[in-house]
Amino acid sequence: MKLIKIAGLLAGAVVVVGAAKAEESISAVHAFPETLIYTKSFLSFVDKVNEAGKGVIQIDVRGGPEAIGMFQQPDAVRDGIVDMVYTPGSFYGGALPEKDAMVASNLTAVETRANGGIELIDQIHQEKMGLKYLGWFDSGVCYNLWTRNEPTFDANGNLEVEGLKLRGNNVYNAFFTNYLGAQVIDLPTGEVYSALQRGVVDATGWTQIGLIDLKWNEFLNYRIEPCFFSTDLGVIVNLERWNSLSDEARKILQDVAIQHEKDSVEALRGKRDEDFAALEAAGMKVVSLEGEAKANYLAAAREKTWERMKTLMAEQPGGTDNYDRLIELFYDLDAAK
Repeated sequence: MKLIKIAGLLAGAVVVVGAAKAEESISAVHAFPETLIYTKSFLSFVDKVNEAGKGVIQIDVRGGPEAIGMFQQPDAVRDGIVDMVYTPGSFYGGALPEKDAMVASNLTAVETRANGGIELIDQIHQEKMGLKYLGWFDSGVCYNLWTRNEPTFDANGNLEVEGLKLRGNNVYNAFFTNYLGAQVIDLPTGEVYSALQRGVVDATGWTQIGLIDLKWNEFLNYRIEPCFFSTDLGVIVNLERWNSLSDEARKILQDVAIQHEKDSVEALRGKRDEDFAALEAAGMKVVSLEGEAKANYLAAAREKTWERMKTLMAEQPGGTDNYDRLIELFYDLDAAK
């Protein structure tokens, strides 16, 4: 009887050990510091996965740009150095120019998930980069121009940029240089605070939220409306690692990502309203383009970005085959009127 009981206990122990070994883990990094609202959104997604995936799948966050440089992260996940990255598509736009469909989008992840847009983006990621596009997070937030000094306008109401020391990057430059005619100074996010402090730049594009997190509001006093573009932050996973996961693990990751696409739209719109109120209470002034100048400004932001996308797509295998379909799925022309 004692031997039977011992055998039973050992068998139970083997079951427990087997169950423990069954839990899979994937490593992850994020593009921006933990203090930024977008990173907090990603970490919230991680918490949701780790709660839903107990015993099945866990995400092990290794850090942000201090762990792997923000512009090196897309290559790192493609090459399998890390399993998952949360980053703007613009950080790997040279390899995947189709991401510009998201930059110029006036739809959210919820709408493009429903109409097949994200499925197409996922397919392109898999074919071109060996990556699984898990989800488009924090969509529905657009960009503004923010300036230190009061903006000036010409006789037709168009924004004047001559003499403006405008910070640029891969997201904005097609619009800033090809339409606004600005001479931009390219700087990564982490260097903008000191550049504003030293007067190297006196204006920048940035999303509707996060200015306070970055403390750029210490130097910027005006927000120019209307807003343009959309955030293109997403989670990409090494495709080989994704395919190696169990069906159950993949389902948990995908289901939580789809729910977080919805949750983050609502959460960040609430955060935008809070930030705008706090900034205006602290003295931030809002200046708006009107009429034809406004319409031309918005059209240029969209069309110059599409133009860049089409040009770069034409230089790659597959060419512009998906161009019209991307525009159809990521932009509602009727809503723009």
